[in-house]
Amino acid sequence: MHPEAEIGVFGGTGLYDFASGLTELRMETPYGPPSDKVMVGKVEGRSVAFLPRHARDHSIPPHMINYRANLWVMKELGIRRIIGPCAVGSLQAHIRPGDFVICNQFVDRTSGRRDTFYDGPIATHVSAADPYCPELRELATQCARDLGITVHGEGTVVVIQGPRFSTRAESEWFTSMGWDVINMTQYPECHLARELGICYVSVALITDYDAGVVVDNEAAVTATGIEEILRANSENARRLAMALLRVVPRERSCGCPDALSVARWSA
Repeated sequence: MHPEAEIGVFGGTGLYDFASGLTELRMETPYGPPSDKVMVGKVEGRSVAFLPRHARDHSIPPHMINYRANLWVMKELGIRRIIGPCAVGSLQAHIRPGDFVICNQFVDRTSGRRDTFYDGPIATHVSAADPYCPELRELATQCARDLGITVHGEGTVVVIQGPRFSTRAESEWFTSMGWDVINMTQYPECHLARELGICYVSVALITDYDAGVVVDNEAAVTATGIEEILRANSENARRLAMALLRVVPRERSCGCPDALSVARWSA
């Protein structure tokens, strides 16, 4: 019997040392093993489960993450809300490295990922019109402002397959479409949470300008360049996660728990 938790945190690049003193659990799922052991315990007075989506040694690239197993583990632990910090590149000049974006939309440009729990025998169509929890988004935006973090309260993330970065032509196209940031892990992570009726909020950490964004004295994105900015900004991500844990209400007032109720044809 596993201990239960109420809030989950998916650790991304730069956020592996989320909290100390947590109990490690090795869990199995019908979809195979999750990315790593899950760490469960009390943080800021709340029951929290922490799972590094790339594994703690950053050994799993974005296109190889077992997203279904990671989300199933959260469900098995009783998680009702998930905080999903992630590293992103900026597609717009006014969204600068070091800023945070609380995304409200995504565009899926991935391919071949196992992106649903509902492969049959009942056809199930969970709406993705509003993929992120509005209640958590509002709380995250206000917490960031209270902490003095430069935050954009909405934005569209385009999710690419990875592990390669965009060409300049692709990046220019994404920018011309009006999309705000680019990432490799938000899909299907956030939608799988919705399929399970779990609230999900994306806390996007801007690490760089993408390759097609022309900004004076900015070089093309590199993994080492991203790592440098992440080290400088990971403390803000931790502070924001801690602040969110303190203010998230015990009961939910959003529509996320009901996503499945209108997802199937009537008999």
